Amino acid sequence: MTIKAVLRMGAKLLGEVAAPVTEFNSTDLDAIVQDMLDTMQHLDGAGIAAPQIGVSQRIIIFGIDHNPRYPDVEPVPLTVLINPEIEIIDDNQNTLWEGCLSVPGMRGLVARPNKIKYVGFDPQGTKIERVAEDFHARVVLHESDHLDGILYPQRIDDLSQFGFIEELEAAGKLPKKTTEDTDTDAGSES
Repeated sequence: MTIKAVLRMGAKLLGEVAAPVTEFNSTDLDAIVQDMLDTMQHLDGAGIAAPQIGVSQRIIIFGIDHNPRYPDVEPVPLTVLINPEIEIIDDNQNTLWEGCLSVPGMRGLVARPNKIKYVGFDPQGTKIERVAEDFHARVVLHESDHLDGILYPQRIDDLSQFGFIEELEAAGKLPKKTTEDTDTDAGSES
Protein backbone atom coordinates (compact mmCIF):
# COMPACT_ATOMS: atom_id res chain seq x y z
CA MET A 1 0.00 0.00 0.00
CA THR A 2 1.47 3.32 -1.12
CA ILE A 3 -0.30 6.51 -0.14
CA LYS A 4 1.00 9.44 -2.14
CA ALA A 5 1.05 13.11 -1.20
CA VAL A 6 -1.63 15.05 -3.08
CA LEU A 7 -0.47 18.14 -4.94
CA ARG A 8 -2.31 21.33 -3.99
CA MET A 9 -3.69 24.14 -6.12
CA GLY A 10 -0.80 26.23 -7.39
CA ALA A 11 1.47 23.27 -8.11
CA LYS A 12 2.74 23.61 -11.68
CA LEU A 13 1.76 20.08 -12.73
CA LEU A 14 -1.91 20.65 -11.79
CA GLY A 15 -2.14 23.41 -14.40
CA GLU A 16 -0.79 21.31 -17.25
CA VAL A 17 -2.46 19.00 -19.77
CA ALA A 18 -1.60 15.39 -18.94
CA ALA A 19 -0.08 13.06 -21.54
CA PRO A 20 -2.10 10.18 -22.97
CA VAL A 21 -1.29 6.67 -21.82
CA THR A 22 0.27 4.75 -24.70
CA GLU A 23 1.18 1.45 -23.05
CA PHE A 24 -1.49 -0.70 -21.43
CA ASN A 25 -1.22 -3.87 -19.38
CA SER A 26 2.16 -2.90 -17.93
CA THR A 27 3.67 -3.08 -14.45
CA ASP A 28 4.35 0.69 -14.54
CA LEU A 29 0.70 1.46 -15.29
CA ASP A 30 -0.47 -1.02 -12.66
CA ALA A 31 1.78 0.66 -10.06
CA ILE A 32 0.38 4.13 -10.85
CA VAL A 33 -3.20 2.85 -10.65
CA GLN A 34 -2.51 1.10 -7.34
CA ASP A 35 -0.94 4.24 -5.85
CA MET A 36 -3.95 6.28 -6.96
CA LEU A 37 -6.39 3.73 -5.56
CA ASP A 38 -4.52 3.48 -2.23
CA THR A 39 -4.43 7.27 -1.91
CA MET A 40 -8.11 7.73 -2.83
CA GLN A 41 -9.26 5.01 -0.44
CA HIS A 42 -7.06 6.28 2.39
CA LEU A 43 -8.66 9.71 2.02
CA ASP A 44 -12.18 8.22 1.70
CA GLY A 45 -12.50 9.91 -1.66
CA ALA A 46 -14.94 9.62 -4.51
CA GLY A 47 -12.26 10.12 -7.14
CA ILE A 48 -8.69 11.06 -7.95
CA ALA A 49 -6.65 11.93 -11.05
CA ALA A 50 -3.05 10.94 -11.76
CA PRO A 51 -1.79 14.56 -11.86
CA GLN A 52 -2.91 14.96 -8.24
CA ILE A 53 -0.25 12.46 -7.18
CA GLY A 54 2.37 13.99 -9.45
CA VAL A 55 1.91 11.77 -12.51
CA SER A 56 1.18 13.59 -15.77
CA GLN A 57 -0.87 10.86 -17.43
CA ARG A 58 -4.53 10.74 -18.44
CA ILE A 59 -5.73 8.37 -15.73
CA ILE A 60 -8.66 8.86 -13.36
CA ILE A 61 -10.23 6.64 -10.74
CA PHE A 62 -13.69 7.15 -9.29
CA GLY A 63 -16.31 5.17 -7.42
CA ILE A 64 -18.48 5.27 -4.34
CA ASP A 65 -20.72 2.81 -2.53
CA HIS A 66 -22.49 3.49 0.77
CA ASN A 67 -20.14 6.20 1.99
CA PRO A 68 -21.44 8.12 5.04
CA ARG A 69 -20.03 11.31 3.50
CA TYR A 70 -22.37 10.88 0.51
CA PRO A 71 -25.57 9.45 2.03
CA ASP A 72 -27.87 10.79 -0.68
CA VAL A 73 -25.99 9.85 -3.85
CA GLU A 74 -26.42 6.79 -5.97
CA PRO A 75 -23.58 4.26 -5.98
CA VAL A 76 -20.97 4.80 -8.69
CA PRO A 77 -19.02 1.72 -9.83
CA LEU A 78 -15.33 1.77 -8.97
CA THR A 79 -13.71 2.56 -12.31
CA VAL A 80 -10.19 3.10 -13.60
CA LEU A 81 -10.63 5.21 -16.72
CA ILE A 82 -7.66 5.89 -18.98
CA ASN A 83 -7.57 8.46 -21.81
CA PRO A 84 -11.19 9.49 -21.19
CA GLU A 85 -13.27 11.27 -23.79
CA ILE A 86 -16.45 13.02 -22.66
CA GLU A 87 -19.57 13.82 -24.65
CA ILE A 88 -22.28 16.04 -23.15
CA ILE A 89 -25.61 14.44 -24.05
CA ASP A 90 -27.94 16.74 -22.12
CA ASP A 91 -27.47 20.50 -21.89
CA ASN A 92 -29.34 20.65 -18.58
CA GLN A 93 -27.01 21.49 -15.71
CA ASN A 94 -27.15 21.24 -11.97
CA THR A 95 -25.22 23.42 -9.55
CA LEU A 96 -23.83 21.73 -6.46
CA TRP A 97 -21.02 22.19 -3.95
CA GLU A 98 -17.68 20.67 -4.88
CA GLY A 99 -14.45 20.19 -3.02
CA CYS A 100 -11.11 18.72 -3.98
CA LEU A 101 -8.12 17.05 -2.39
CA SER A 102 -5.98 19.62 -4.19
CA VAL A 103 -7.97 22.52 -2.71
CA PRO A 104 -8.20 21.38 0.92
CA GLY A 105 -10.66 22.94 3.33
CA MET A 106 -12.66 24.78 0.67
CA ARG A 107 -15.89 24.32 -1.27
CA GLY A 108 -17.52 26.08 -4.20
CA LEU A 109 -20.77 25.93 -6.16
CA VAL A 110 -20.13 24.52 -9.63
CA ALA A 111 -22.59 24.08 -12.51
CA ARG A 112 -21.99 20.95 -14.55
CA PRO A 113 -23.91 19.03 -17.20
CA ASN A 114 -26.20 16.46 -15.65
CA LYS A 115 -25.82 13.73 -18.28
CA ILE A 116 -22.73 12.64 -20.18
CA LYS A 117 -21.29 9.74 -22.13
CA TYR A 118 -17.71 8.77 -21.44
CA VAL A 119 -15.38 6.48 -23.32
CA GLY A 120 -11.92 5.31 -22.32
CA PHE A 121 -9.95 2.22 -21.42
CA ASP A 122 -9.18 0.10 -18.38
CA PRO A 123 -5.53 -0.73 -17.48
CA GLN A 124 -5.57 -3.78 -19.76
CA GLY A 125 -6.67 -1.67 -22.74
CA THR A 126 -10.29 -2.86 -22.78
CA LYS A 127 -12.71 -0.17 -23.95
CA ILE A 128 -15.14 1.30 -21.39
CA GLU A 129 -18.22 3.16 -22.60
CA ARG A 130 -20.96 4.42 -20.27
CA VAL A 131 -23.70 6.98 -19.90
CA ALA A 132 -23.61 8.74 -16.54
CA GLU A 133 -26.01 11.11 -14.79
CA ASP A 134 -26.15 13.16 -11.62
CA PHE A 135 -23.31 12.51 -9.13
CA HIS A 136 -21.68 9.91 -11.41
CA ALA A 137 -21.44 12.47 -14.24
CA ARG A 138 -20.17 15.18 -11.85
CA VAL A 139 -17.36 13.00 -10.51
CA VAL A 140 -16.22 11.99 -14.00
CA LEU A 141 -16.27 15.62 -15.18
CA HIS A 142 -14.42 16.85 -12.06
CA GLU A 143 -11.70 14.22 -12.39
CA SER A 144 -11.38 14.64 -16.18
CA ASP A 145 -10.88 18.38 -15.67
CA HIS A 146 -7.68 17.56 -13.75
CA LEU A 147 -6.30 15.93 -16.90
CA ASP A 148 -6.66 19.25 -18.73
CA GLY A 149 -5.11 21.33 -15.97
CA ILE A 150 -8.44 22.63 -14.63
CA LEU A 151 -9.40 22.71 -10.95
CA TYR A 152 -13.00 23.24 -9.86
CA PRO A 153 -12.50 26.87 -8.70
CA GLN A 154 -11.96 27.73 -12.37
CA ARG A 155 -15.52 26.46 -13.02
CA ILE A 156 -17.20 28.63 -10.36
CA ASP A 157 -19.46 31.31 -11.85
CA ASP A 158 -20.02 33.30 -8.64
CA LEU A 159 -16.97 33.57 -6.38
CA SER A 160 -19.22 34.63 -3.48
CA GLN A 161 -20.14 30.92 -3.49
CA PHE A 162 -16.56 29.79 -2.85
CA GLY A 163 -14.82 29.70 0.48
CA PHE A 164 -13.50 27.83 3.46
CA ILE A 165 -15.82 25.11 4.71
CA GLU A 166 -16.07 26.52 8.25
CA GLU A 167 -16.98 29.98 6.97
CA LEU A 168 -19.55 28.63 4.53
CA GLU A 169 -21.08 26.57 7.36
CA ALA A 170 -21.17 29.59 9.68
CA ALA A 171 -22.91 31.59 6.94
CA GLY A 172 -25.52 28.82 6.56
CA LYS A 173 -24.52 28.07 2.97
CA LEU A 174 -23.21 24.57 3.76
CA PRO A 175 -24.64 22.16 6.33
CA LYS A 176 -22.35 21.52 9.29
CA LYS A 177 -19.91 18.73 8.50
CA THR A 178 -19.56 15.70 10.70
CA THR A 179 -16.37 14.15 12.04
CA GLU A 180 -16.37 11.76 9.06
CA ASP A 181 -16.04 14.63 6.56
CA THR A 182 -12.68 15.29 4.93
CA ASP A 183 -11.66 16.93 1.68
CA THR A 184 -12.12 14.64 -1.27
CA ASP A 185 -12.59 15.17 -4.94
CA ALA A 186 -16.05 16.07 -6.18
CA GLY A 187 -17.04 17.60 -2.87
CA SER A 188 -19.29 16.95 0.04
CA GLU A 189 -22.56 18.00 -1.49
CA SER A 190 -22.30 16.96 -5.10
